[in-house]
Amino acid sequence: MNIRIKPLVAALVAGGVLGAGTVSALELPSWLKPGSKDDKAVATAPATPSTGSTAAPNTAPAAVPLIPAQGQVPDYRAIFRQAGPAVVGITVEGTRKASAEEGGIPPQLENDPFFQFFRGMPGMRGRGQAPSVPFRGQGSGFIVTSDGLILTNAHVVREAKEVTVKLSDRREFSAKVLGIDTTTDIAVLRIDTKGLPTVRLGDPKKLEVGDPVMAIGAPYGFEQTATSGIVSAKGRSLPGDAFVPFIQTDAAVNPGNSGGPLFDGNGSVVGINAQIYSQSGGFQGLSFAIPIDVALKVKDQIVATGRASHARLGVTIQDLNQGLAESFGLPRPDGALVANVTPDSAAAAAGLKAGDVVTEINGQPIERSGQLSSAIGLMAPGEKVKLKVWRDKSARELEVKLGSADTKTAAADSEADGAEGGRLGLALRPLSRQEQRMAQIEGGLVVEDVSGPAARAGVEPGDVLLAINGQPVQNVDQVKSLMKGKPKNVALLVQRDGEKIFFPVKIG
Repeated sequence: MNIRIKPLVAALVAGGVLGAGTVSALELPSWLKPGSKDDKAVATAPATPSTGSTAAPNTAPAAVPLIPAQGQVPDYRAIFRQAGPAVVGITVEGTRKASAEEGGIPPQLENDPFFQFFRGMPGMRGRGQAPSVPFRGQGSGFIVTSDGLILTNAHVVREAKEVTVKLSDRREFSAKVLGIDTTTDIAVLRIDTKGLPTVRLGDPKKLEVGDPVMAIGAPYGFEQTATSGIVSAKGRSLPGDAFVPFIQTDAAVNPGNSGGPLFDGNGSVVGINAQIYSQSGGFQGLSFAIPIDVALKVKDQIVATGRASHARLGVTIQDLNQGLAESFGLPRPDGALVANVTPDSAAAAAGLKAGDVVTEINGQPIERSGQLSSAIGLMAPGEKVKLKVWRDKSARELEVKLGSADTKTAAADSEADGAEGGRLGLALRPLSRQEQRMAQIEGGLVVEDVSGPAARAGVEPGDVLLAINGQPVQNVDQVKSLMKGKPKNVALLVQRDGEKIFFPVKIG
């Protein structure tokens, strides 16, 4: 029996919700195994200052009161009437790389080393490789500014070529993806219209386990569906999502709820529904939402620059148990145990060592390793932090200037020529030293994600970009510089499976 956490996006073939021949909206993370309207909602201001946003100022409505006669039970009817008009449905269309079976590759050969070897031989390029196949999918989102700024999950719109937003009044708009951040699974969209209803943004730090919550979205395509529950836990760290301190709830969410809002008892958005823990692929009592304060930090960066950046400490960490705590002379198994320090990282420069236990960051206690990962990941590269470290059965303090994480951030076509190769449709990062040795090259940028013009030209994730129009590229700034002239056509030199290949890319 496979128990798995999965993003809340699924193809909606059954019941004619989406057309026949559709497939899963977007691929799952690698660690997964898939198997009335009369009430006027007024614009609201974000809970935190929005840097770089050009949205018109908003006015916050009063919070929805609880019902004292029912023992402080939320007025779910009032919450839905006020916030429902700001919740949208999102449909996407695009192409993705087919699975082994869809591409005609026998499953038993997909990971066979001999098959992989011959597939990479000169003259064998393309033979047996899975083609791209079209997909359609659906998710949810919500409006945060009256001029059309929308938040949703990155996995809802990732790889999509067409994104359509459907409002609660059944109007539909083509949406522009301003940017996505796969590290936190946040995407920012914009539609070209004014005077839209918006949600009120709350403070997830004020939530407590047992507090009532309400979700609104489009599970399985059933638009404007409301469900309720309680906060089951806070600060959950999930496999592959170490940067996000998830809010766990038992509010029923299902495929199609992805990107929809999670409201507190006063009708303020405190999270974005993102994942479920399930044996069947449907809701089984455990759902996880990204705290809205995390989403707003990412949103502000994307609106300002087209991308989000995250800090990196450069350590591998793990939780303590009682036995480990006793061996290190700690009274309780609290803290993040450093198992490994990456050479030339921020941690190495500050003097962190394997065997250190990080117990505080900037004065805030660390009880589990996920708290440290989340705190660091949501900071900016170059930021300085103070760590309290337990070493040799005594405490000491270290100051660390954080480095930059190799984030899988993709930016859409933007006025700034798209961070990380956005006009090309590339999300890029430098090669690590180990990757350079393995590929036997000294520079270049790994293609983490690809869409748009580069995808249509045949560039694939895992390729190494060596040069643009004959000019070698060693970092993302060089890519930006080469694209400043807004060329209509470029030649990309890419290394793949030990071969160097030119791809002509037509832009615009």
